Amino acid sequence: MKDIRGHLVFLGTGTSHGIPVLGCDCPICTSQNPKNRRTRCSVVLGLPEGNLLIDTPPELRLQLLREGIGRIHAVAYTHSHADHMFGLDDLRIFPAYLGGDLPVYCEPTVEERIRLAFSYAFDPEVQEYPAGGVPKLRFFSIRPGGEVEVLGAKILPIRLEHGRYEVLGFRIGAIAYCTDTSGIPPESWNLLEGVDVLILDCLRRQPHPTHLHLEAAVQLTQKLRPRRTLFTHICHDLDHEATNACLPTGMELAYDGLRIPLE
Repeated sequence: MKDIRGHLVFLGTGTSHGIPVLGCDCPICTSQNPKNRRTRCSVVLGLPEGNLLIDTPPELRLQLLREGIGRIHAVAYTHSHADHMFGLDDLRIFPAYLGGDLPVYCEPTVEERIRLAFSYAFDPEVQEYPAGGVPKLRFFSIRPGGEVEVLGAKILPIRLEHGRYEVLGFRIGAIAYCTDTSGIPPESWNLLEGVDVLILDCLRRQPHPTHLHLEAAVQLTQKLRPRRTLFTHICHDLDHEATNACLPTGMELAYDGLRIPLE
């Protein structure tokens, strides 16, 4: 197993379809550049007391195996859409390693969706059955602007707009993770002041009702003025090398497997 303490690892940087898209033979879906192959969005942070996973996409098991990450010590959720939640069953191995329930940090609405979508995991009879392989989770409610300590680090949830949905971004020190957003509400701008590294939604070239497109993502970055911006949640409209070649200095597309220091 790889030690990722002090680093953030991009497990996935793709949109809800993933790249390649099923049935698509466009130049990016058929590209031989591994940086154009994008699984669903997630990151993991190597914090002082363990690994914090943000979201559980459908490819979670394969992503963790690919990166050599054998332990998850806590999970935080941005929101409950399928591409960010439906790998949750892969969490069931970790309580056995931890010797107790896996801590999960999310808003109450996300907890409700998890309990509905994975109702089998919360059936008392199943939980007590010795061979019942279900995720054993302990929920902690979080709210925008309410800093929490997780695994020896301070995590700040930030309200983001995702079309008509409300979701969370997270700030860890000088790094902000803001996937799945179409805009930042006024009350959240001050929470992003002084960000050094911004990880930001950038779906495609054309406008979209629930995500930032390339021009909007660049403009938002120029307002926040981080030292470095890494775009994520990318569809098959943006070729990795060609897009990076036209982006302003300090901005680039992230890719699956990219590691950056947390400090």
